[in-house]
Amino acid sequence: MTGADDDADGVAQAPRIPGPRRSADDHADLTGRPEPEESVEPVAEPDVPVLSHGVLKSLLGAWALSACSAGETAAVEAHLTECGPCADEALRLRDAVALLHRDRDLDLDPLLRSRVLENCLGRRPARIPIPGWVTPYDAETARLDALLRDIGESEWHAPVRLKWYEEDRQVRRKATVAGVIGHLFAVDGLVAGALGLDDPLGAGTPELSPSERTEAFWSGLERPPGRALREPWRDQSHALIRTVSFAGRGVADLTVTYKDFALPLRDSLLERAFECWLHADDIAHAVAYPYDPPCGAHLHEMIDLATRLLPAALAGRRRSGLAAPARQLVAAGAPGRSLHLEVEGAGGGHWYIALDSPAAVGDPDQAVAQVAMEGVEFCQLVAGRISPEEAAAGQDGDREAIRDVLAAAASLSRL
Repeated sequence: MTGADDDADGVAQAPRIPGPRRSADDHADLTGRPEPEESVEPVAEPDVPVLSHGVLKSLLGAWALSACSAGETAAVEAHLTECGPCADEALRLRDAVALLHRDRDLDLDPLLRSRVLENCLGRRPARIPIPGWVTPYDAETARLDALLRDIGESEWHAPVRLKWYEEDRQVRRKATVAGVIGHLFAVDGLVAGALGLDDPLGAGTPELSPSERTEAFWSGLERPPGRALREPWRDQSHALIRTVSFAGRGVADLTVTYKDFALPLRDSLLERAFECWLHADDIAHAVAYPYDPPCGAHLHEMIDLATRLLPAALAGRRRSGLAAPARQLVAAGAPGRSLHLEVEGAGGGHWYIALDSPAAVGDPDQAVAQVAMEGVEFCQLVAGRISPEEAAAGQDGDREAIRDVLAAAASLSRL
């Protein structure tokens, strides 16, 4: 608070703030011996210079660090008894100096980022918040971007081995870190096109599958890609998130076409988050970078999407003669014969997969088999990183149904 009798400079009366004092240990004799009588010599008073308010204010930092001369110290401390704003500033600087001398761990608090974000959002919530169904894509692209920011120029050309399943066999493809980012960039372009944004393959590009788009993008590069791909990929992901956030509720049901199939935008961005995580994990292995799975809530959403796609995938394999015939067809929306998928760990839960009709509803009372898996393991199966034979830790019931569902899960993978 300021007093009523401020001077011409707008300063207020304030209590005197004493300068730094030495510890009592610097003077005391702790041996218990009587102190000899000493002659006290008079201490000469320092010459106190006459300084303007601006100069005295500029000396506050040096005063807090005890770096002023005796005369400057006396001048500053006399000023602090008269100037409220300078007294407040002196207290803040003295507290800051105390922090400089405190022994502290140099490692950042792992919760620092979440606390800062929570504090910022609590003080000033976002005007246009990101829809909840977009947050997995936002989180996974941000995590991958952090990985890319940390690697060196040469690591952009590190070899990455891509794996997926086609016709019940594992397919492998060699790429580089930059090539993987180009793949994500090209396939994210399908979502960009559905939102009316620029296609990274250029205007007038015919309808292509994700694999065809990737091959077209790679072949169109004049030289091997490198770090320069990071910026356009990240700019595109920012544009997708920003556009969806401003578009409103109806955009979630917008159709994104992948040539051979289609997904609503809500599921498409979740699928892109899944791809982003798996390919970030591929890159992390190639450059020996630690990388964790998504948080439990996002992992649960990814697993849920895969389970919703499984009945249609199983029906497609049945039409191709790759799965056993249906045993009990039921009307659309009716409960039917099911497989109980129990996913353990982070993101886990219980799902019931309809076995005979893609339009049927999974029913616990009609479960004929059960498979127990860990969440990340199930996602690796869906991504084609492991085979169906390697996947299930626990199996019980109809072996034919278990084999067909696990194979259908692997068939969801692609480049």
